[in-house]
Amino acid sequence: IPADRGIVGECVRTRALINVTYCYADARFDRSIDHGSGYRTRCMLTLPLVGHDDQLVGVLQVVNRREGVFDADDEAMAAALAAQCAVALQRVRTTEQLLQSEKLRQEIAVAHDIQQGTLPKALPAIPGYDFAAMFRPADDTGGDIYDFVATASGDIMVLMGDATGHGIGAALSATQVRAMLRVAQRMGAGLDDTFRHINDQLVVDLPEDRFVTAFLGCLGPTQHVLRYHSGGQGPLLHFRAADQACDAYAPTTFPLGAMPIAVLRPAGEIALAPGDVLALISDGVYEYHDADGRLFGEQAVIDLLRQHHDQPMPDLLERLQEALSAFAQGAPQLDDIT
Repeated sequence: IPADRGIVGECVRTRALINVTYCYADARFDRSIDHGSGYRTRCMLTLPLVGHDDQLVGVLQVVNRREGVFDADDEAMAAALAAQCAVALQRVRTTEQLLQSEKLRQEIAVAHDIQQGTLPKALPAIPGYDFAAMFRPADDTGGDIYDFVATASGDIMVLMGDATGHGIGAALSATQVRAMLRVAQRMGAGLDDTFRHINDQLVVDLPEDRFVTAFLGCLGPTQHVLRYHSGGQGPLLHFRAADQACDAYAPTTFPLGAMPIAVLRPAGEIALAPGDVLALISDGVYEYHDADGRLFGEQAVIDLLRQHHDQPMPDLLERLQEALSAFAQGAPQLDDIT
């Protein structure tokens, strides 16, 4: 019954017991229920069900005393009954909420396991190259993704994506990008076709306010050249060991799923020399806030590359995580980190 209708509505508003001795003489009485059921309500007690913390959980109505009308003793007994009903209803609702929360927790745990299972089981093993990667979601699941896929020609496709938001919704978008990359490689698609088709399919699938920033590159380990497209993903950091400089490359095009690609720009190219480091890092690192609201920033990553570039990549990655933790000073992680 709507809370603004009839005697029930007034009880909800006032939270007071209402004793009506003759319902059809009371303008507040809603006759539609009697008309629909064929029952005739003569007299009525209406009481609010108020639980702990003064929370209104419902309204109790007692109708048609067997003899006469409801008196003060009836009101007292009904009030005691209403108090017990309120507690019972709250317990039932609390139990239902706990069960729903546990069910949701279990479903999120399954989603977490599925997402973690899509990450590469092993990193590429290429003579002369060293790889390291990690994904740390802000929630149980996250909107970041990375992947390494060997092509038929011996090249390595490298993916790093960041879907808008974090949590299960973003995880679905990120996982879709990874799945489409895998299918494209099974079909023998090249870098340009793979990037364009993933983008155009996301345009069809994603809501208008959703997109995925993504880096997709193809590493030729014999030519030591990385060809790539970067849809809104940047900066891409290339530390050059020869002169200790670090180039920061901007995205080459708009994020995936934002709009169809009519004409794809030529792929960018990065030539790698001995000792160079290519760092693909999501904005969860650059935009990590410390306790005072300051950003970790791009320069902090560049300084770390310059200081530890000669270490194995897993060690370098560990140094980055240590630096981020020290910078944060206990501030919570608000975005996925890859």
